[in-house]
Amino acid sequence: MDFSALRRSPDVEGPGLAAADAADRLILDEAAGLLHEARETHGTDAPVAVIGDTHGALAVGAASDHGLTDVRAHQDALLGERAISANADRLGVGGAVRTLPLDAELVDGARVVLLRLPRSLDALDEQAALIAGHAASDVVVVAGGRLKHMTVAMNDVLGRWFERLDVTHARQKSRVLLARRPRPDAGAADAGAWPRRARDAALDVEVVAHGGVFAGTAVDIGTRFLLEHLDAALAGAAPATAVDLACGTGVVAVELARRLPAVRVVATDQSAAAEASARATAAANGVGDRVEVHRADGLEFAAEASLDLVVLNPPFHAGPAVTTALAERLFADAGRTLARGGRLVTVWNSHLRYRPALERHVGPTRQLARNPKFTVTVSTRP
Repeated sequence: MDFSALRRSPDVEGPGLAAADAADRLILDEAAGLLHEARETHGTDAPVAVIGDTHGALAVGAASDHGLTDVRAHQDALLGERAISANADRLGVGGAVRTLPLDAELVDGARVVLLRLPRSLDALDEQAALIAGHAASDVVVVAGGRLKHMTVAMNDVLGRWFERLDVTHARQKSRVLLARRPRPDAGAADAGAWPRRARDAALDVEVVAHGGVFAGTAVDIGTRFLLEHLDAALAGAAPATAVDLACGTGVVAVELARRLPAVRVVATDQSAAAEASARATAAANGVGDRVEVHRADGLEFAAEASLDLVVLNPPFHAGPAVTTALAERLFADAGRTLARGGRLVTVWNSHLRYRPALERHVGPTRQLARNPKFTVTVSTRP
């Protein structure tokens, strides 16, 4: 596998952002014997599942190095999913690699699962439950990551779903965990494990969350601060459409639907876990028929100058790396899609000093509220 041939595109590029790393190499090396055995025993169409592969190193590696033709990959981030397909096509294994949702079809019959360990224990729990409940009974999960992002608690999560767990030697600041023998009751337990839900009494909202979604069933403090000032941000003429951009669990979309009952509300996020969570949260709060949910790259579904209101709590992580590139892409997308006089309401970590970028991409920006951690601004398209 030529890792240098992999590209992040169409995902964001930037310092510290790579298409593959030492953990990907270690996972493939530790899995090599298992993948060879799967092919020798079950043929080239032996199913292999790949979860959390950021840009295709694992899926493309399994297909190209071992001649496997049924490699099923799931990546929560839409841009990462598109990068997997693009890399598979470019390296000549597009017909062998397909991207799928995080559901039973992804792991059905798989005897080898390559798993890039997520930082969220909830995400790992949902993934492990799915594998243990639906993969082959002799499945081996080859789960790896960078040491700085791994914790002993990951062993405990995998131990809830598998009877045997082995730990490999570290290499290049990476390590692999090998999980075997799904617990006999895993299928029944998985059926009710996810998504989870919790009621936030202060906001009077029920939050439904899949494992990989930001903040889980909690409401993060930035969103709370935004909601405290949402009425002030909405003052003026009612928009025809209000968009909750990078919606997470969809709490802001629910509040928009409640406060603007005559307005079409759209919730959108590139995360598959967020899309499913937002749809479930809207339904749980009685506004499912009024909140339209998209999994999309920003506002790619919207025409230029077509929107009146966008509300955004921008992410600033691309995997483990901290970057402002994601926020700037979303600001630019808002600037493209907002009609003249349209508003972008943003809450952001004050130390990031996004105001110049907001004015550059959208237009004049005024501060609506500020506390020691967060700033809420309203940017208007001229």
